[in-house]
Amino acid sequence: MNRRNSLLSLLAASAALAAPLAQAQEPIRLIVPYAPGGPLDITSRALAERVRDTLGVVIIENKAGAGGNIGADAIAKASPDGLTIGLAATATHAVNPWLYSRMPYDAGKDFAGITQMVRVPNVLVVNADFAERNKINSIADLLAYAKSHPGKLNYGSGGNGSAGHLAGEMLKQKAGIFALHVPYRGANPAQLALLSGEVDFNIDNLAAAAPNIRSGKLKALAVTSLAPTSLLPGVPALSKTFPGFSIDTWWGLVAPAGTPQAVLDKLNKAFTDALKAPETKTRFEMLMAEPVASSPAAFDQFMAAERKKYQQVVKASGAKVD
Repeated sequence: MNRRNSLLSLLAASAALAAPLAQAQEPIRLIVPYAPGGPLDITSRALAERVRDTLGVVIIENKAGAGGNIGADAIAKASPDGLTIGLAATATHAVNPWLYSRMPYDAGKDFAGITQMVRVPNVLVVNADFAERNKINSIADLLAYAKSHPGKLNYGSGGNGSAGHLAGEMLKQKAGIFALHVPYRGANPAQLALLSGEVDFNIDNLAAAAPNIRSGKLKALAVTSLAPTSLLPGVPALSKTFPGFSIDTWWGLVAPAGTPQAVLDKLNKAFTDALKAPETKTRFEMLMAEPVASSPAAFDQFMAAERKKYQQVVKASGAKVD
């Protein structure tokens, strides 16, 4: 009898130890609302590797489509248990709510912030040949050209409502100039159009523009972040000419609304520790991206401020997708 009781006690103790272990090993699903291979996907996979020791396996699931809305909606409708999280980006949580007349989710109510992940400065670049022919070496030179050549200046973007389009419209409003917007079907065609001289300037994210800046095919005149960036030394911020001008590309981690605060805090600790690691900064710099760690509340406040800003910009641009 004693042997039987001892065996039962041993089995019970083993089960008690195994239960939390199994729970800890249950994988976390991280939904990326964009296709594999881009900066959002690459940075997510890098962080997933770094949190393996604290959170266990994190599986990246790409759900692209509708400007990121399909993936964001999947995050919003997941169980709020911390086992499904995902990316919130400039488009999904700041621009799309004003660009689309019908949204499948409420960007302000259906998510709980975990932490911001990344900031990628955008940069105003001109075709190098165009700049040389017209002696354009600064923002002041570009604005002077626009005013002395009315109706001649144009710029490209990845499409109506894209970050490049909205940044261009904001520049036109601040500077009081006219520049024809030429939308393309994506950022890559827009960049090719700039390189071939179809358009005069673009406002693109630094990660995409950097190789052609280094090769001398494009000339960087200014970054659109609030302050200059060490990723592009010597290039001023547009805010120096137009105080307060700030349009960055950013993304971060969110969970479905209703996720317990203790779960959010645990996720925040793991991911912010990963973001602060020197190896993460080095790896992200290769993508011309800056890691940004924040508290859940700070990321929620940041996204709310970005939505408010883009509401005005989208309205002024007149951009609509549907």
